[in-house]
Amino acid sequence: MNVAELVGRTLAGLGAGTAFGVVGSGNFEVTNALRAGGVRFVAARHEGGAASMADAYARMSGQVSVLSLHQGCGLTNAVTGITEAAKSRTPMLVLTADSAAASVLSNFRIDQDGLAEAVGAVPERVHSAATAVADTVRAFRTARQQRRTVVLNLPLDVQAQPAPAPPPLPDIPGPALVRPDTAAVAALANLLAAAERPVFIAGRGARGSGDVLRELAARCGALPATSAVAHGLFHGDPFALGISGGFASPAAAELIVGADLVVGWGCALNMWTTRHGKLLSPHAKLVQVDVEQAALGAHRPIDLGVVGDVTGTALDVLALAPSRQGYRTDEVAARIAAGRWNDVEHEDLSGDGRIDPRTLSRLLDELLPAERIVSIDSGNFMGYPSAYLSVPDEHGFCFTQAFQSIGLGLGTAIGAALARPDRLPVLGTGDGGFHMALSELDTAVRLELPLVVIVYNDAAYGAEIHHFGDADLTTVRFPDSDLAAIARGFGCTGVTVRSAADLPAVHEWLAGPRSAPLVIDAKIADDGGSWWLAEAFGH
Repeated sequence: MNVAELVGRTLAGLGAGTAFGVVGSGNFEVTNALRAGGVRFVAARHEGGAASMADAYARMSGQVSVLSLHQGCGLTNAVTGITEAAKSRTPMLVLTADSAAASVLSNFRIDQDGLAEAVGAVPERVHSAATAVADTVRAFRTARQQRRTVVLNLPLDVQAQPAPAPPPLPDIPGPALVRPDTAAVAALANLLAAAERPVFIAGRGARGSGDVLRELAARCGALPATSAVAHGLFHGDPFALGISGGFASPAAAELIVGADLVVGWGCALNMWTTRHGKLLSPHAKLVQVDVEQAALGAHRPIDLGVVGDVTGTALDVLALAPSRQGYRTDEVAARIAAGRWNDVEHEDLSGDGRIDPRTLSRLLDELLPAERIVSIDSGNFMGYPSAYLSVPDEHGFCFTQAFQSIGLGLGTAIGAALARPDRLPVLGTGDGGFHMALSELDTAVRLELPLVVIVYNDAAYGAEIHHFGDADLTTVRFPDSDLAAIARGFGCTGVTVRSAADLPAVHEWLAGPRSAPLVIDAKIADDGGSWWLAEAFGH
């Protein structure tokens, strides 16, 4: 056994989840060692797609995923996806070959440690045969316990060294619970006892804490909402407001503004979640609960910061908080029920061969099975599938927007689909992002994924079209493409939708074997620009 084989088998023994990547000479042996150890490997068509697959898989499965890359150009091809994962604190291990230390003139030579650090990932390295297992365990421990994206560099000369007999591997548990200070818990309980209209906003750090937050919200009369990343956490709760921020419905936005206490649970409370602070009344108290002390008050001033994990903090507060009606009145419940996006009336702009994106999204929500996992690319369109396509829980929504790059959606949807094969995978993307990621349609077809790809096709980079006024827009407009025909060329079912009358073709696919993806080329009408980006471009 050489070091490459030892590293692959060590990761397998530590319990690594599915691996994704593109195999080249530099990562050939270590990838085969992962496979020999029982780790599933999914070969992508491009390293960028593989990175998004690994990111989404880790988010939706709860396992540490692996991204396997060739040195140099293999790593640089994946950098955007790695950056998204690093900014999202995705527990992911990037296993990348590196040039030998003495190969100073190698075409592949770059500062891979510096590159990882520059994008917010943690650089690690396999230094020698003698330290290979310890180096690998350290990298895996950091990914799992600190929820970090770790780039583990494996130099070619070290890979080739004969490896010693592997020692027994440690059991590496997940992140430790961080219990809050008792005084901070009492202060939060007192604020909840005094509040008449409390609102909870749960973020990424609250995923998996839905049950206790529901119980606490009911106890103190709070209305629960989420950031976009945690969408679905409170599904089915009659007092749940849905997503806070740019995607919030008018009714939800009004109720959040009316709060006299807002508690962010594992939520950054950034400009997107608060609409640049416009959703927070100047008279409301603001509280943040987070395991990272540096996150408290990072985006706006707060009245109380609590260092602790969401579940533990909520349980401690629950033991002290009195029972109150608070914001939970019959009148508020009726406003919420009548004010969800799918029930908000809109002027249907469909016509002239184009369908209103709101009408399309509402009809697809009714047509697609409720047990779904929805992934979202970035762009002007993104609020439609986020707001209109309901999801069964927080494990039914994969939102890779920490780096706000278009083109990550298709890889995201594939990774999410593999993490949750029990649910219908659905992707909402724009034509720009779809064209960027097109090569991964081959991966979806090869895997026989029953993936529904909804392309909101306006033949443009829509955000720039709608938010740069009377500027010369020729650089962001494109000839319309027949995306359904392109999809059929890859082996997908391709459907063009210009009106509601074209949707029976979607029903036919749903009733069939679903053995290949369905691509819906939806020619969408101009709605004048997305409401969720209007404020962003105005700042």
